[in-house]
Amino acid sequence: MKKFIFKTVIYFGLILMALELLVRAFHLHADDPPKMIDEFGVEKRVPGSTGHYVKGNRRQNFTHFSINNSGFNSYRQFNPSESKYEVALVGDSFIEGFHQNFDNSLGKKIERLLPELEVYEYGYTGSTMAYQMHLVNAYQEEFRNIDKIILYMKFKNDFDTHEHEANYELIRTLNTLPFRIRKNCKLWVYGSNYGMTMPIKNIASAIWKGFIFLRGKGNLEVAIPEMEATSVTDRIENFKKLIATYGLDTQKTVLLLDSRVTDNQFLDFCKENGITYLDFSEAFQKALDPVTLIYDMHWNDYGRELLAESIADYLQREIDR
Repeated sequence: MKKFIFKTVIYFGLILMALELLVRAFHLHADDPPKMIDEFGVEKRVPGSTGHYVKGNRRQNFTHFSINNSGFNSYRQFNPSESKYEVALVGDSFIEGFHQNFDNSLGKKIERLLPELEVYEYGYTGSTMAYQMHLVNAYQEEFRNIDKIILYMKFKNDFDTHEHEANYELIRTLNTLPFRIRKNCKLWVYGSNYGMTMPIKNIASAIWKGFIFLRGKGNLEVAIPEMEATSVTDRIENFKKLIATYGLDTQKTVLLLDSRVTDNQFLDFCKENGITYLDFSEAFQKALDPVTLIYDMHWNDYGRELLAESIADYLQREIDR
């Protein structure tokens, strides 16, 4: 029996090792550049990180990313000056653009259409309007020389808070030894991305709950507050508070949005308060092919081409004016 158990452990370990090497050799896992929070309280990526982003369990979408000196995924460094016309694209994972090669990004596509421009992409996964406006305010010296600021927004996701709070606890957790080990186990990363590790996580969770149960004298119930969906009015009020806190230069700032998923009350609020928005819904409605990836709703290359054309047309009108 001991011999059987010993052989089972050895063979299981060898199988895991072989799978780990296989995942690494064919690069089936997605790299995740490390995160940090700078002295301004802005969450971003650690400068100098490079790697690959993978989507689909057979590497159906395989792209390269490169984090510049400012901590954002971009093929160029950010050096705004008064002598050039610069545009800042600020937003979440759609602007961060890990789903597209960094040298063929949305900003790069805009520059191909308007070669006299420099486009800076300040994208960070999961960012909200509070994060974006905090970033612009925190880097106000840098943004002073930028001619146009484009804030990408999704109304249902980006206005649930009226202030930005940097998640220092998350950054500390990601830098702990268990998380670093897990991140460097590429087989685990691959399996986690496609739900293969869920049974292991469920078992670990059950063991932990049992431990808490024993220490808590049989009390396992944890009160979980019900989250009420933020109303349209609440979101608009949050936006007002963000403007009061961080300011909004309506002369150089434009909101990039899809009016099909934006409430009309918000659009009316923008019109009444002189807030410019660029609606790309028409370009997507007229698209001849899908504008998003097969495996999630991020823009594909064709979608980014259409979006770049819409943004370039708007910027050209601004330059001419």
